[in-house]
Amino acid sequence: MPAKTNIPYVLFLGATASLGGLLFGFDIAIITGAVPFLREYFQLDDFRLGWAFSSLLFGCVAGSAIAGRLTDSFGRRGVLLWVAVLFMLTSLGTGLAPTFGWFILARSLGGIAVGGASILAPIYVAEVSPAAMRGRMGTLYQLSIVIGILISYIINYQLHDIGDWNWRWMFISGVLPSVAFFFFLLPASETPRYLLKAGREKEAYATLERIDGHDRAIAELEQIRDSLAVKGGLLRELRNPGMRRVLGVGFVLVILVHFSGIATVIDYAPSILKSAGWKIDAALFSTFVIGIVNLRFTLVSFWVIDRYGRKVLYITGSLGMTALLVTLSIVAALGRFQGGVVLALMLAYVAFFAACIGLVFWTLVPEIFPTRVRGMAMSVPVLTQWIANAVMVLLFPAAFNQFGKVPTFGFLAAMALTQAIFTWKLVPETKGRSLEEIEALWEPAQGEEDQEALETEAL
Repeated sequence: MPAKTNIPYVLFLGATASLGGLLFGFDIAIITGAVPFLREYFQLDDFRLGWAFSSLLFGCVAGSAIAGRLTDSFGRRGVLLWVAVLFMLTSLGTGLAPTFGWFILARSLGGIAVGGASILAPIYVAEVSPAAMRGRMGTLYQLSIVIGILISYIINYQLHDIGDWNWRWMFISGVLPSVAFFFFLLPASETPRYLLKAGREKEAYATLERIDGHDRAIAELEQIRDSLAVKGGLLRELRNPGMRRVLGVGFVLVILVHFSGIATVIDYAPSILKSAGWKIDAALFSTFVIGIVNLRFTLVSFWVIDRYGRKVLYITGSLGMTALLVTLSIVAALGRFQGGVVLALMLAYVAFFAACIGLVFWTLVPEIFPTRVRGMAMSVPVLTQWIANAVMVLLFPAAFNQFGKVPTFGFLAAMALTQAIFTWKLVPETKGRSLEEIEALWEPAQGEEDQEALETEAL
């Protein structure tokens, strides 16, 4: 890393954007502790319970689709400010919902904010981070998600026995981090890559110079200019062979990251543990333990992502998750799905995900797309991610309770194994490369496909 890098300033920018991840994790997990009380208050069956969870995620689909277009027109920081406001309003709306219909509406609107943050915050962090720091900076976002999940678990446990309004206060508490996110964004700068794309070269240089010094700022401006100097329209760029390969890799990664089960373990942990014989108080407290493990192993990943790289960690985590999901299936098949054994296996599963998958996913995906189309291109994997997440969370209660534990965990294990094989075969290593160098990794594939097309035409 160059000696002139302004590390405190880079950390401020990255940490500020990553607060969007904290709200992401908070909104995703806060319903975990509210579910036993929501189920009783609104008299929910398995399908409506799944809808209570997944309504936020279907809102995320809309949010991620909208945010990609908006950020290429109005910037990363500008749209994030509106996301912070929407987080605040929907936290209030969900907590004060008088009927289940209003609850679903508020959660769906909250999902728009979560979906927007999920695409904007990683882009922002990637675009303000020097190449030598980008891996660790990317972990700030995943770390913030984990912290948000842990905070929600703590709040759920502390509020679960305060009376009839317990679940309402759980959701309303989301107002405080939303307000903090908004005010931290106010002094933050826009990303230099967006500024140059928007024709604001002086501002782009000023931000780059503040991050990396004069010499590096000049060099990076040239690299960004070259990356933005593309012929043809945006849709044409998204259709070229190299971009199709990038989009394909991103699409499969986001499908597998959710089909391998992390969202269901995080969201339904109390329900899974109750099925293993735990009482509600102990099950809610166990989610706090899961949150601590998630946080500690995410911190471990902060120190290894730029040492060992993205690909090795992703394969290791996928294989570890596969082994533990297979063990859960075996335990269930043997009739031993009970007590501390289930919790221990769930904790180990979360540890592998936190150390090897979560942070790598949110670091790798924004890295692989070219600057000139990053906002729109990111919409594809992020939109896909939320659809996959929503489907899994919607169907899990019915699958777990009606089809059974063995086929449910067996399916998740198969997806985790597929994730390991896919990464080994098709995902490139991006450690230590600039965003422009990563973009160049896809060019040989594009050339090969073009040559193949020419040969086919000649025949």
